[in-house]
Amino acid sequence: MLSVQPTESPVTGQSSIFNDLNVMGHEQVVFCSDNATGLKSIIAIHDTTLGPALGGTRMWNYASEQDALRDVLRLSRGMTYKAAISGINLGGGKAVIIADPYQDKTEALWRRYGKFIKSLNGKYYTAEDVGTSTKDMEFVAMETKFVTGVPEYMGGSGDPSPVTAYGTYLGIKACAKEVWGQDKLSGKKIMVQGVGHVGEYLVEHLVKEDAVVLISDINEDRLKYMSDAYKVKVVGKDSVYDQDVDIYAPCALGATLNSETIDRLKCSIVAGAANNQLQDETVHGEMIKDKGILYAPDFLINAGGVINVYMELEGYNRERAYGTADKIYDRTLEIIARSKDEGITTHEAALKVAEKRIRDIAKIKSKL
Repeated sequence: MLSVQPTESPVTGQSSIFNDLNVMGHEQVVFCSDNATGLKSIIAIHDTTLGPALGGTRMWNYASEQDALRDVLRLSRGMTYKAAISGINLGGGKAVIIADPYQDKTEALWRRYGKFIKSLNGKYYTAEDVGTSTKDMEFVAMETKFVTGVPEYMGGSGDPSPVTAYGTYLGIKACAKEVWGQDKLSGKKIMVQGVGHVGEYLVEHLVKEDAVVLISDINEDRLKYMSDAYKVKVVGKDSVYDQDVDIYAPCALGATLNSETIDRLKCSIVAGAANNQLQDETVHGEMIKDKGILYAPDFLINAGGVINVYMELEGYNRERAYGTADKIYDRTLEIIARSKDEGITTHEAALKVAEKRIRDIAKIKSKL
């Protein structure tokens, strides 16, 4: 295990890894490798000012190790802001495992990974994420207590996806309130990109409110299941951005909002559950704003999942988790109002709120 901490003496010459760490403000990055189980993982701890870092473990068959590192750095930074803007006492962290989630999972791999988590002594808590499940977390929990989102029969909160989807749904409704003067979604045409766990629960909320839902996903089996179960229209993955809809809800992987796709969008609102939707926060945040599209910052409205697993650390109560997630609606409206008042993007407004809380708490801690 190699622990890279950019605050220590720099090595000779410039390293792109260290440059990334310094630019994004990470405290620590840990590379984990185990030949016996085939484990290759990166754990990124972004900021622990507010509390221990918490974030899910993503298993994905990345094209390169550099892609995996870039993803975990962006995701862990997003977790910092997600916790901060939600008012919970957690820092930001994330982990990725470079593997095929459909073929490479074994009990031994997860338990070895659990030992790496344990070695961080509570600085990082993990949970499920894309490509992982509560069953996987059960294996991790055999080796460490620093894991959340374990099955309910083990005393955990189970799958956090329903709460993530619920918060995203509230964020969408808040945006509708801003754009159309009411938050009812009946008759609104909504393109949901990605119908995994979170995407499915979101579709369920939207269908119940009589929205006209379109879906897209790279998994053909999921598309058939969703189409049959919810009677929604399937759209080819290459034509997602060309749909004439009211709302585009990205719920798959990140960076779907870029110079090419934003130009194709025909919607009034972008609000979804995917992390790091903006390929470039500054360039593409401004580009969406200039096009007259209201963007709901991802780390603002998809915070239901981290809220849910945070409650698990304090003795899980489902009613309290949903009650805390309810605040996403009003918080979204507050961020929209601030962006209008200051003439900045909604993403910038959300960052300002999150960063102020971190600075304020850091000052308090420095005086203890």
